[in-house]
Amino acid sequence: MTDITDLRSTIVPKSDQLNSEQLLAGPITITVTDVTIGSAEQPISVHYEGENGRPYKPCKTCRKALIFAWGPDGRDWAGRSMTLYCDPQVKFGGDEVGGIRISAMSDIDRDVQLSLTATRGKKALHVIKRLQVASPVDHKAALTAAATVEALKDAFRAAYRSTADEVKRADFKKAYDARMAALTAPPVKTLDELKAEIDNATSAETASLVLDGARDVLTPEQYEELGKSYDMAWAA
Repeated sequence: MTDITDLRSTIVPKSDQLNSEQLLAGPITITVTDVTIGSAEQPISVHYEGENGRPYKPCKTCRKALIFAWGPDGRDWAGRSMTLYCDPQVKFGGDEVGGIRISAMSDIDRDVQLSLTATRGKKALHVIKRLQVASPVDHKAALTAAATVEALKDAFRAAYRSTADEVKRADFKKAYDARMAALTAPPVKTLDELKAEIDNATSAETASLVLDGARDVLTPEQYEELGKSYDMAWAA
């Protein structure tokens, strides 16, 4: 369902990549999740959080900027962010058709100024600002640290909504299940508490159930000691 507070989704063209028309209403900041090799015409695809199957395929000008700022190893780009905007003056075949450009990037020490080819025989200055990004939320840590079932459910909802990556969502679900099991598991009793239950049992059968149930929660030495307490209290 379309969110009435942001109608940009209603003008998304049918395409297999991020399109400059999507940025007509304003720039977007994306966080890179992966970089893959594409075709000869579009050598790389930059995948990002919430892309919905529409990766950013940077033009040669932007590829030069990315490599200059972040280095040639695409694996290092994951987790970094950049702000993209529509530049209406980008030309193709002599006509101004508009195109995607980068205005800011994280993980650079200072603003970057590059003189890159704009048209044949001409260069243009490209200024890329240093992007300050908030520290990302560690959703997995939040799941692991949840102190109550309700807090865990809230943390899982936030983690699930933070990404469209099914692998990440599966990892969050695994962490959720493990923490839920820990929160809902019956409390582990101490050796002294188990001894008291055996001593106060109303019958040998009840005391025997306590002894049997303690087998998986005590060390072999503790279980042997508990067995002696049972023998002292209930052995004929």
